[in-house]
Amino acid sequence: MRIAILASLAAFSFSVLAGLSVIPDAAHAQGAAKGASGLPLPRFVSLKSKKVNIRIGPSTDYAVSWMYMKAGTPMEIIQEYDTWRRVRDADGTEGWVNQALLSGERTAVAAPWMRGKGKDIYVNMRREPQATGSLVAKLEPGVMIKIDECNGDWCHAKADGADGWISQGEIWGAYPGEAFK
Repeated sequence: MRIAILASLAAFSFSVLAGLSVIPDAAHAQGAAKGASGLPLPRFVSLKSKKVNIRIGPSTDYAVSWMYMKAGTPMEIIQEYDTWRRVRDADGTEGWVNQALLSGERTAVAAPWMRGKGKDIYVNMRREPQATGSLVAKLEPGVMIKIDECNGDWCHAKADGADGWISQGEIWGAYPGEAFK
């Protein structure tokens, strides 16, 4: 009974907090809205630590719903509350994490939507940012990469010792048309 009351109270508190700010549609380009920090929402970041708790609400008073075990995992910030960020991972899992555990370093996941779809499915990494560029590596869906820059169509990335360009439409961690260095 006590657990049910606490769960109801937590759900009510979370719904009140969720109503405090508008969650932009993930399809909007980065920079379409600004969070309380003054930074664009949504935006991509990565996890700083190899152990990060994701909570059901924006405080250590809320239960841990998930634990990530790999530093550098890309996350999309979709909401801000004080020093807490509501994040989404490549699989769509959402929760709250303290901003101190996030980094502005850009990482991405190679075609996570293609995981488990077949044996010979790869994301091509090329020497030049064009479809006719020579092949540097074939990445399996779900491989994590570090992004140095994106030009709006291609991202320069590093993965498992390989260095090259990946079509921006084949990764989760950069918005369509987003350019940065």
